[in-house]
Amino acid sequence: MIRTRIGLAVSAAALVLAGCSASDSDPAPSPAVSVNTPTTQAPEPDSTNTPTDAADKVSPAGAGAKLTVTDIRTGVHEGFDRVVYELDGEGTPGWRVGYVAEAVQDGSGNEVTVAGDAVLQVLIDGSAYPFDSGVEPYAGPDPVLAAPGGSVVEVTGSGVFEGVTQSFVGVSESGTPFAVYSLSDPERVVIDVAR
Repeated sequence: MIRTRIGLAVSAAALVLAGCSASDSDPAPSPAVSVNTPTTQAPEPDSTNTPTDAADKVSPAGAGAKLTVTDIRTGVHEGFDRVVYELDGEGTPGWRVGYVAEAVQDGSGNEVTVAGDAVLQVLIDGSAYPFDSGVEPYAGPDPVLAAPGGSVVEVTGSGVFEGVTQSFVGVSESGTPFAVYSLSDPERVVIDVAR
């Protein structure tokens, strides 16, 4: 009698566990993404991932981050334009990205000329001067021009001030939705702006 009860209990437990495991045909649930939480992988570029809101996006940098921007590039995808800041150094970047009334350089207070009808300010936290990170900084064109006819017009500047890299993205229309993600290997901050 005791062996029968133990056998039934083991069989029932096995059936419950088997019912809880996902089979190859069951799709895995997608992880929730918060604007305050960095992601390690941006979605594949397609129209279903088009950004839907223009609210400020914020995510903290990893502890001890010392990163320097080494490249800035733009791209065009179905439904959105993409801006990529590639970084090298130690740690993971954080960011504060949002629309501003005018582009003003941190430290100097000088106004920065940015083409477009609206300006997204990009602040990359966890940044370091090249002599602190040991990394050669971005030395390419300034501004970086985007493909004509899209939402992103140009990207200007990548100066560091007090542990923050500041840059501006000229956008063709005010209030255009955008999303911000991080990618690794190499570290990147990615901004998608709806077309």
